[in-house]
Amino acid sequence: MGKYKVSVIVPVYNTEKYLAQCVDTLIRQNYDNLEILLVDDGSTDKSGKLCDGFARSDKRIRVIHKENGGLVSAWKRGVCESTGEYLCFVDSDDWVEPCMIADMAEHLRGVPGEIIAGNYVIERETGREYVWQALPPGEYDRAAIEREVIPNLLGRERRYVTVSRCMKLIGRELIEENMKYSDSEVVMGEDMTVMLPALIDCNRLKAIDSAHYHYRYVTESMVHKYDRKLYGNIQLLREIFLRVVSDKFAGEELLERQRQVEQEYIFFLLLALKNEARGNPQGYRKNIFSICKSPEIQRLVREMPVRVEDKANKLLYLTLRRPGEITVRLLRLAMIIYYRGK
Repeated sequence: MGKYKVSVIVPVYNTEKYLAQCVDTLIRQNYDNLEILLVDDGSTDKSGKLCDGFARSDKRIRVIHKENGGLVSAWKRGVCESTGEYLCFVDSDDWVEPCMIADMAEHLRGVPGEIIAGNYVIERETGREYVWQALPPGEYDRAAIEREVIPNLLGRERRYVTVSRCMKLIGRELIEENMKYSDSEVVMGEDMTVMLPALIDCNRLKAIDSAHYHYRYVTESMVHKYDRKLYGNIQLLREIFLRVVSDKFAGEELLERQRQVEQEYIFFLLLALKNEARGNPQGYRKNIFSICKSPEIQRLVREMPVRVEDKANKLLYLTLRRPGEITVRLLRLAMIIYYRGK
């Protein structure tokens, strides 16, 4: 087993608590033609030494030590030093089933621009949750991708296709040609900066009906804490998405994709409001009003309506559209109640 070489790229930063479980599940993969690249992004704990120990015990493992530059710089370095025809990304605090790569590789056809996309499991201390992409399982050629996938990549409350780098096998050319869009300044949503253009360029997409990837919900993780730079991060994402669609489309289709980028931006703004209401008890009111009352955002909200079904998002969307003392304080109270004990 192993007609195609797969490079598994694992960005590592201060995850000594979880790293052994992650690497162990990669070592135990029942797929032969495999290389594992552990990219130590300047860890200050024992993660770097652990990586070296794993490499000594398994010749398929290579360790790359680099100065800290953030997640994007780490996986980019892994891509540059990898040799596989297909790339697979695994975050160092997650783990995978031993059959994951073999099960996905079974669907490879060796054609340029190919992606095999699976689902995943959210692992919380309180239990697990299976997350299934809305795209029906099956094989999508270029015509089907243009007809069914690309029109649904942006501007939806629920992801039609999982846009994470992880839980996929990706033809390396799709990443190499599109990682120019990934900016190290982007912390939240960085996966989309490479996977959006990769999915747009994809020639064959196989959506499989399995969930082999386990995403560990780490409550102390930076993505679950208050981020004072999140609003700026979202604005940068918008700029990148607009650049992607401008490069990939023209004419009427470009106008439609630009409209969807703006709708996607609105959904990201809901995250910005949640970030403030949930994690900024002293300055949430000022910051929420600053975001919501921006003339540009008020114009977008009027001109680019989105469909919202999630109850929490409905309150966030109401606040975005009609920022007032009552809605803002109600949002703060709702976030306190919802996240109490989480």
